[in-house]
Amino acid sequence: MFQFLFKYPSSVFFKGEFVLLGGWPKWILAILLLAAAFGSAVLIRSRLPQAAPSLRSWRAGVIWLLQSCLVTLLLILLWKPAMIVAELKPQQNIIAVLVDDSRSMAISEDGVTRQAQATGVLQAGVLAGLQKSFQTRLYGLDNHLTHVSSLAELKASSPVTRISDSLKQMVDETADLPIGAVVLLSDGADNTGGIDRETMASLRERRIPVHTVGFGREHPSHDIEINDADVASRALVNSRVAARVSFHQRGYGGRKAMLKVRDGDKPIAGQEITFAADGNIQTESLLFNAGAAGAKALQFSIDVLPEEENPSNNAVSRLVSVEADKRRILYIEGEPRWEYKFIRRSEDDDRIVQLVSILRTTENKIYRQGISDPAELGDGFPADSEKLFPYQALVIGSVEAGYFTPAQQELIKQFVDRRGGALLLLGGRFALADGGWGASRLADLLPVVLPNKKSTFHRDPASVELTPVGADSILCRLVEDPARNLDRWKALPRLMDYQEPGTPKPGAAVLAEMQAGGRKMPLLITENYGRGRTAVLATGGTWRWRMGLPWQDRTHEAFWQQLLRWLASDVPGPVVSSVVNPVLFDDGRVQLKAEVRGKDYLPAPEARVEAHISGPQGFASVVDFSPGPSSAGVFQADWTAEQTGLYEAEVVAKRGQEEVGRDHVIFQRTDGVAENFHTEQNRQLLEKLAAETGGRYWRPQELSRLSSEIPYSAAGITLRETKDLWNMPAVFLLMLGLRSSEWLLRRKWGIL
Repeated sequence: MFQFLFKYPSSVFFKGEFVLLGGWPKWILAILLLAAAFGSAVLIRSRLPQAAPSLRSWRAGVIWLLQSCLVTLLLILLWKPAMIVAELKPQQNIIAVLVDDSRSMAISEDGVTRQAQATGVLQAGVLAGLQKSFQTRLYGLDNHLTHVSSLAELKASSPVTRISDSLKQMVDETADLPIGAVVLLSDGADNTGGIDRETMASLRERRIPVHTVGFGREHPSHDIEINDADVASRALVNSRVAARVSFHQRGYGGRKAMLKVRDGDKPIAGQEITFAADGNIQTESLLFNAGAAGAKALQFSIDVLPEEENPSNNAVSRLVSVEADKRRILYIEGEPRWEYKFIRRSEDDDRIVQLVSILRTTENKIYRQGISDPAELGDGFPADSEKLFPYQALVIGSVEAGYFTPAQQELIKQFVDRRGGALLLLGGRFALADGGWGASRLADLLPVVLPNKKSTFHRDPASVELTPVGADSILCRLVEDPARNLDRWKALPRLMDYQEPGTPKPGAAVLAEMQAGGRKMPLLITENYGRGRTAVLATGGTWRWRMGLPWQDRTHEAFWQQLLRWLASDVPGPVVSSVVNPVLFDDGRVQLKAEVRGKDYLPAPEARVEAHISGPQGFASVVDFSPGPSSAGVFQADWTAEQTGLYEAEVVAKRGQEEVGRDHVIFQRTDGVAENFHTEQNRQLLEKLAAETGGRYWRPQELSRLSSEIPYSAAGITLRETKDLWNMPAVFLLMLGLRSSEWLLRRKWGIL
């Protein structure tokens, strides 16, 4: 219809330049337009006194507007309007036809595969229409671009689609050829995450338009797909781990299913979920025990339901390294009290966390517990980094800030900021504001702004409840069920002391609150600081939970074990290794990264770093790292995993012959999985690619017009064509419409 009305394809108007070819100056046209409009207005106004009363209103303006538009159109036609557009020279340009040859194109819809639909429309005259005016080159597209001589060579069997890489390959390989346009037939299921800037820039530099043709349904009728499973990459032995699994579905709104996690064939945990509305991304939390030490590939899955079209996207794998290394926490307490005794007792049966404590019994006397040798902490709280930094976390009880020298206070700050350790401050007679912490150099470290007053410690009852943030945190999960967990916290025995914590800082998270003295105040507050984390527990009375509950109830022990493990976990060592993508889909290329620091936890750029990689079937390799380009002490190495399977890299850093530290990281190569996800047509990607390169998105049933629109391109070998506009059917219809409208309105208003 568009081409019938406007004589030319829409591309002429979108890509062309509007010009007036008349020999007379354009300023004369402007004067004539103004004169015509003014003359018509004067004429109509002069006749208003003799006109019918109904015309002495807005109706006169309508008549003037219609007359002015008609005169304007006639005057513009006298100046010969036209479009100048670049057009490909016939038989001198190449049209590259790219057909997606990945496994997702083998999906059958209404009894026909997507690739069969693509080859069908090409064979139904589209390819022949292009060949009449251009040279054509046929390519299969999967993880790279392959030139094929016929459509019969396409098999839709490749396990991966890399549209961006394939387009970049096409641009590079045809640098000396006149490519006039690209026609891409695909479902848009790209496994690399989209079209990168470099590819887009290469296409735009050569002005190559990409015309995309989309295949496949944009929304399946019955399908469940897991989008992501967010879980910590490291965990301590037998600790509880939280995973947030996000997914969406269509056709099963309101239905129930089981969300599960497995370690190989061994079920670890599961919970029943109820699906939300179709198409909405839904997120559920799943708690499970990390189990024994080792590298684990955990599978998160949702049960397959009846009539589901693609069961293969119901599960994803995530890697978790379960570590058994001891974590040592230094706990200093300023006075003998029940809280100290019960905190130490809660850690008696934890084989991972070792609580080393200093108890100030008198002004100049301390009592040490949990030390590894008689000399440890013999001089009291450490005065240098070599003695403090081996600990992963620091707990300070009822101790005034002045107990620590200025050098020790600075050391505590560097322990959190530079070393990446954790700090927990408890409430007490000499703690927080009453201990002068708000006026100390450590005030910036705290997650709260302490009250500027004394007597903030109260020996009065306080009830406890979780905040919404705390209800979602594994740190406060006493029982698995979220609703029962909230009730469990509310049912805890009252605390018999509390401390006013002040105001939480903007970046802090309040996990629990207390109701005391008619006021609601934060109880447990956490915040990240530098490379580490800090927390405040504004009470010294959690031991009342142990005393007020039945002897077999282990709520108090569970809370403190989780809190202390949270403090000691994720604390970096001298060497921290990582990979950008732990799960490698159909491509073994991996970049290993290591951040190396000395005993003082300052960057060690002079270190020598290597990785000992072990993999499937006894594979072993050693890879040397090189210094990274951006930061001191950061090293990187590129490596390729040739086989599928789970790999572990032990990264070792040395200074000369002295070992600085070591760490390990795991990654997995998985082939043939990526194409199972996002199998619906990614129309958004195809439309964006076409729009940003000057092409157009087509539906298969529209392709009969492709050969008439594709010549209008600025790529390849072109010539400038002039397209006259005066004889378009739309112009005649517009003139007729303007004149007819005026006549009909005059007749209706009785002013003929």
